Amino acid sequence: MRTAHIITRLIIGGAQENTLFNVDDQHHIHGDEVCLITGPGLGPEGTLEKRAIDRGLDLRLLPEMHRSLHPWRDYKCYRALKTLLREFKPDIVHTHSSKGGILGRRAAFSLGLPSVHSIHGASFHFGQPKILFNAYRMAERMADKWCQHFITVCDNMATQYLDAGIGTPDKFTTAYSGMDVDKFLNPLRSREQVRAEFGLTDQHVVVGKIARLFNLKGHEYLIEAAPKIVEAVPTVRFLLVGDGILKEQSQQRIAELGLTEHFIFVGLVPPDEVSSYIHAMDMVVHTSVWEGLARVLPQALICGKPIVSYDIDGAPEVCIDNETGFLVPARSIEELAQAIARLASDGDLRKQFGETGRARFTQPFRHEVMTEQIRDVYRKVLDDYHSA
Repeated sequence: MRTAHIITRLIIGGAQENTLFNVDDQHHIHGDEVCLITGPGLGPEGTLEKRAIDRGLDLRLLPEMHRSLHPWRDYKCYRALKTLLREFKPDIVHTHSSKGGILGRRAAFSLGLPSVHSIHGASFHFGQPKILFNAYRMAERMADKWCQHFITVCDNMATQYLDAGIGTPDKFTTAYSGMDVDKFLNPLRSREQVRAEFGLTDQHVVVGKIARLFNLKGHEYLIEAAPKIVEAVPTVRFLLVGDGILKEQSQQRIAELGLTEHFIFVGLVPPDEVSSYIHAMDMVVHTSVWEGLARVLPQALICGKPIVSYDIDGAPEVCIDNETGFLVPARSIEELAQAIARLASDGDLRKQFGETGRARFTQPFRHEVMTEQIRDVYRKVLDDYHSA
């Protein structure tokens, strides 16, 4: 197949890693001709551009492609996308993210090219200003007419789009966000090495959170729950992996609570090292209030770690309450504290939940499985498109 992928930015993030695995598999495993079109990887999150280049992938950078809305620049980006697609002549276009998804689908449609769109997280979501929420929902309804199929990272994304009047049930396929499972089964560094780096001993119970320190990621809920958790289990330590604009604000609040010694800020780490940090944890907490299906949840389970998650979006599809972890109401603090404290005080329960999660979710999240499912969608779309 000859496929063009379009994504707004190739930063270090779940949607971007998903897309990069898909492109890499197509190129190296299936021998497809595939290019990846993206805008500048600007921001404190880091970039995956070097990884794409090192893997020998056909990466096309569009300077006009930016995340923020800008009518004139967006129009120039749309024109540039059309030029690139004319040159590459793909059989099918696969779009990702909000900006890349809208402009990419329109460009493909205008050139008579079939397209599919991946929903890594709804572009209209909790926490947005009402005007922006409605604008994105309207844009997605319009873009629905420009593509042939949606690929979702969880069933819940399809439900949200259908409830918003976008698409029909037969237009959605779920393909869980693939990853290099073996790296989570066999980390680069041992649990003991990582814990020793931060002065953590076997006596400490390490509660981990892996997320950018940004709005909607929910660090504030974990911080506010921390006093009750520490009161119940004084040996708890919170290991926060990630960086972002809310770091200083978070540290200040932790200091006000008198809990500075209980929190460790790791900062940004390369994707290949994430598994080592998860293995050093005793559980992983997910307190985002919007996020399709956070990759850290299956990653934690594959590492054999139990999870505590807010009941949002696709989280319940892997955080099976009382089986792989605890699912608590979104934005709750009391229930979050109780769930974490219960797991922190029961090593046998942590082991039971972790083993159940590893057995249940290791195979479905292999990136090779995801790419096979996506290529099946391509084949169906191309067959239907050319027979219409």
